[in-house]
Amino acid sequence: MADESVTRERLRRWRLILGGDADGTGRALGGADARMDGALAALYDTGGAGGGGRAGGLGSSAPRVARWLGDIRDCFPSTVVQVMQQDALERLNLTRLLLEPEMLEAVEADVHLAGTLLSLGRVMPERAREPARALVRKVVSDLERRLANRTRAAVDGALDRSARTRRPRRAADVDWNRTIRANLGNHLPERGTVVPSRLVGYGRRQRAVRREVVLCVDQSASMAASVVYAGVFGAVLASMSALRTSLVVFDTSVVDLTDRLHDPVELLFGTQLGGGTDVNRALAYARGLITRPAEAILVLVSDLCEGGVREEMLRRVARMTADGVQVIVLPALSDEGAPAYDRDNAAALAALGVPVLACTPDAFPGLMAAAVERRDLGGGLPPS
Repeated sequence: MADESVTRERLRRWRLILGGDADGTGRALGGADARMDGALAALYDTGGAGGGGRAGGLGSSAPRVARWLGDIRDCFPSTVVQVMQQDALERLNLTRLLLEPEMLEAVEADVHLAGTLLSLGRVMPERAREPARALVRKVVSDLERRLANRTRAAVDGALDRSARTRRPRRAADVDWNRTIRANLGNHLPERGTVVPSRLVGYGRRQRAVRREVVLCVDQSASMAASVVYAGVFGAVLASMSALRTSLVVFDTSVVDLTDRLHDPVELLFGTQLGGGTDVNRALAYARGLITRPAEAILVLVSDLCEGGVREEMLRRVARMTADGVQVIVLPALSDEGAPAYDRDNAAALAALGVPVLACTPDAFPGLMAAAVERRDLGGGLPPS
């Protein structure tokens, strides 16, 4: 039985390598194998004159090229993806498509295409870089129009509310819930009221930095859309003087892109999508950026597929939370459905009191506002 299973697996692999009916059974591939076969066929099948072979190639269809690039990222490990991207540039004249204005006109500039172009950064010829930057710049501009003002308003309001005062100047500045709790000793049951001898209110925030925010972003291949959104949000948060914002990206190494937060396009092209994952190393670097743990928010955007030392990662997170750092984990920051992530690691982090939340870009401003006010996120995201 074991030998039969090994034989089937070998036939499957030869079928994917050679294409066509390589195993001689006439059986069609299905599921993920069919998707892999289609991606390989588009790049490597040349067809056969009178031989009934399949005609490969991506033609001149820019949308089809974008879909194909997404497929190979999903179907193959990062090392194979790099080889296939380089082969596509040489065999299918992908450079020409990237340089043609028709491609930019045919493809809707969205987060996923931006992620695809960023993943090509290491193999993209110099002539193709400016058209790629133009498309990514358009995506970033659209996202900033959609999200920047909402993010600033939500975080500004949270910063104001988090600045408590015992002398609120206006009735609207009184935090009635906290005021009542602070004055329960003055309860008059016969009158059904509490006499507020001490007021607790919202103060106006001062100009000094009130929170440290560190965005720690996984740049493995599966996180492309999350990287784009995180870059945009990082730039927005960095524009707020009451926050000291840092952004680092990581695979098996860590790159600090904080000095590029003024230009999110430049920041995104500083990423290198497609590597492995060492969350522990990234967290160690991020902790070194924090100077005031009790006022720090660390947002880890990662699928938690740890390739480093898992036990040390968990110990490091436990130490940070004990120091007062508010750690939040987002397995994805995107509009896609339920994210794929390591559930064992997520459960272990949740057991440490760290919220692990699937977060859409529209929900992120509310998340950051709740984090600034130190509200409990254990029950899920606050309403957007």
